[in-house]
Amino acid sequence: MKHTVKIPKILLPKPHIDKTKWSVIACDQFTSEPHYWEQLSKFVGESQSTFNLIFPEVYLENKDKQERIAAINANMYNYLKGGVFEEFEGFVLVERTTADGQKRLGLLIAVDLEDYDYTPENDALIKATEKTVVDRLPPRIEVRKGACLELPHIMMLMDDRKERIIERLYESRRYFEVAYDFPLNMDGGRVKGYKISNCSQIIDEINSLLDESSLVQKYGSAKPILFAVGDGNHSLATAKECWNEIKKGLSKDEIATHPARYALCELVSLHDKSLQFQPIHRLILGVGEDFILSMGKELEKLDGKSQVKVISGDKVYYWKVSDNASDAIADIQTLIDEYALAHKSTVIDYIHGDTHLQEVVRSSNGVGVFMPCIEKNGLFDYVVRRGVLPRKSFSMGHAEDKRYYLECRSIV
Repeated sequence: MKHTVKIPKILLPKPHIDKTKWSVIACDQFTSEPHYWEQLSKFVGESQSTFNLIFPEVYLENKDKQERIAAINANMYNYLKGGVFEEFEGFVLVERTTADGQKRLGLLIAVDLEDYDYTPENDALIKATEKTVVDRLPPRIEVRKGACLELPHIMMLMDDRKERIIERLYESRRYFEVAYDFPLNMDGGRVKGYKISNCSQIIDEINSLLDESSLVQKYGSAKPILFAVGDGNHSLATAKECWNEIKKGLSKDEIATHPARYALCELVSLHDKSLQFQPIHRLILGVGEDFILSMGKELEKLDGKSQVKVISGDKVYYWKVSDNASDAIADIQTLIDEYALAHKSTVIDYIHGDTHLQEVVRSSNGVGVFMPCIEKNGLFDYVVRRGVLPRKSFSMGHAEDKRYYLECRSIV
């Protein structure tokens, strides 16, 4: 049995750290809303915070990129050596309560990057669910290659249909020591964590998902799959690429034990009641009504039976699309990409939430496309049969519900 799951040495902020200021939303959220990050920066102030350890993607095009990266790496080193953390070896059972009262359970683990592959068709036990945009990796790699810490916002999915792993742990939570319990900033709700020291049985239960008869029953095929990346695929791909470079200079023994071989992530059951897939909308900049009309004509040729709404200024349009959500998303994305190749001024952004899209369209003079939503129960089956979905096909919850940075791990 491969040891895909690793018991990590987790770094938690010490009790004196204000954790509401310490923990911040994933860097790839609110990419078209700098005011969110400006407000967060004011809230954090001079406090010790993961805000100082990340590169919000809203700032990726700014001219001070190298200065930001240098500051991030320096802050990581200072935090690691400056008495900010206490170390715990084990898993963390995560109880996240979102602002609307929904409760989502997760398990913080480490996974072996040797068992992960983000290419469309592969035999890896950990697979990407969506197409990885390789052009998006270099700035992330630039941050990670000089980092001494990793902070996870990756949410990994497992198809535990009997709900016997994380749910049973939660039923026994009174026996576990509380690692943290505090309100999250910026309408993120609340998060509570429990330390789990005895992890071997949990790993055995996770590995049992690879039972061939179970795989055939669920997917009609014994092709192995253990996890699928739900959120943070580009961060995991970045870790993979950095590890591929690091291991070139290592001996066989060093490869087996080097901390950069592993990546922290939160494992979530696909069947968690609170886990609802949300669409990720498209914001198209640098285009006008010609784009909307030409896209509509091209999509109409596909004879779709459903439709999506498109907004620009005060006008509303509708495009005909397939009633199969995954096919509709693929068709729309393919045509947008083709248009962008022919019109170099076109800029594509990805927006979470209907209200956010409407706000950004008004403020940017862009075109907003309300994308359809994929059914989560068909996700693993699709990945096993057909490989990855188009990039940014779905989101697990609203932007504010994403994983907040909290736990860290040394990767040097």
